[in-house]
Amino acid sequence: MGHQHDHGHNHFNENRDGNRKGLIIALLITTGIMVLEFIGGLITNSLALLSDSGHMLSDAGSLALSLIAIWFASKPPSSNKTYGYYRFEILAALFNGVTLFVIAGFIIFEAIQRIDQPPSVASGTMMIIASIGLLANLLSAWTLLRKADVKDNINLKSAYLHIVGDALGSVGAIIAGFLMLVFDWYIADPLISVLVAILILKSAWGVLKQSIHILMEGSPPTINKIEVIELLEDINGVINAHDLHVWTITSGLDSLTCHLLIEDDKDEQEILQQAINLIRDKCKIEHTTIQVEKSVIQHSECKVLFDKK
Repeated sequence: MGHQHDHGHNHFNENRDGNRKGLIIALLITTGIMVLEFIGGLITNSLALLSDSGHMLSDAGSLALSLIAIWFASKPPSSNKTYGYYRFEILAALFNGVTLFVIAGFIIFEAIQRIDQPPSVASGTMMIIASIGLLANLLSAWTLLRKADVKDNINLKSAYLHIVGDALGSVGAIIAGFLMLVFDWYIADPLISVLVAILILKSAWGVLKQSIHILMEGSPPTINKIEVIELLEDINGVINAHDLHVWTITSGLDSLTCHLLIEDDKDEQEILQQAINLIRDKCKIEHTTIQVEKSVIQHSECKVLFDKK
């Protein structure tokens, strides 16, 4: 049995520090503008503004939850949680994805109620408040893009998508306000709200799908198991690679385990080191646990079989 000891945790932890700082700044901005848009929505009687403030409330919650998830993930492993609390980040992302669906559903429901008889809206005030909200959302999004890993970290990505959804809501409120101010098209308010809700649903589905995939121990999207097996079996002296499993512990931290059956006259440690280096260099996986076996080793067949077809 061999274990790769150089896990590259320094770079992993540096990314997490940036994620934490970006989330704190975005949370402060989002909370302030949320209060402004909620009060403005009540004053102007705008569904677009009220729905946007409701989405910002969800954003503030999602940002706070993402911060809590990072704090939990930093706790050391325990005797009954040997991988620590990293998966809390994935649970937070899953919850954020679900809340995006709930918010979008609420917006669509309220918009349908208003389509037949759209109420009058103070469009000028609505546009001013929505513009302030848009600037705040863009600032929050820029902060996360600059300081946090919103591309590969599913927890940060879910929080970022909440903010992007808010920005879309603000844009929708501005457009609706303009149409109502110039053409008295008050139906624009619920119609544009529905359009924004659909865009939110699209983003939410991606977060849900990725979160569930990780929780189901799915392989990282960049990894092809057949190619990994072929890579290991190309090592001189390896007869076959089997019982190979690759999964994501949390965003940026993947793990691989496998068994290598080798020729009896080959050096186990030399082949093990080659395998570790190949997985690190070709697959970018630092955490590997590889069991090297010769013909005298007998063990039960793994109940989870992988079909190469």
